[in-house]
Amino acid sequence: MRNLVVALLLLVAAPAVARAEVGIGLFVGDPAGLDVKFGMGPRSALDLLVGWNTFRDGRSGYGHLTYLYTPFYGRGDSVIVPLRIGIGGAVYGNEDDVNVGVRAPLELALRFTRTPIEIYGELALLLTIIDENNNFDDIDLQGGIGLRFYF
Repeated sequence: MRNLVVALLLLVAAPAVARAEVGIGLFVGDPAGLDVKFGMGPRSALDLLVGWNTFRDGRSGYGHLTYLYTPFYGRGDSVIVPLRIGIGGAVYGNEDDVNVGVRAPLELALRFTRTPIEIYGELALLLTIIDENNNFDDIDLQGGIGLRFYF
């Protein structure tokens, strides 16, 4: 009996093993590029996108790193629908004109439970804080759709 109590105490006291998920995919819109999402816990993740900025101002390099939090998600028989909010930073422009901004995205996804695939849409507010040549709007709206495969 004593061994059973000790085993139960160890089981309860042992830290849970975190299962870090990694999603890799493409995001199409403004910006566009390769998207990598690193799961940090059941409701938080880091999202990294490397690609290019808008086509309306000419194509330029773009990258952002965003912390995503999932305050709400719906669940169906074969799909999970997470709503994510976030905050992060973006670097974009040409080699002559590097710009820095703060972004705040709102993301809605369809995550399939039987396959490791997620389809998502995102709208983000981008506030430019450093614009060397003053050729970007101070506040801009970004958005698009993406597809991620999870490992």
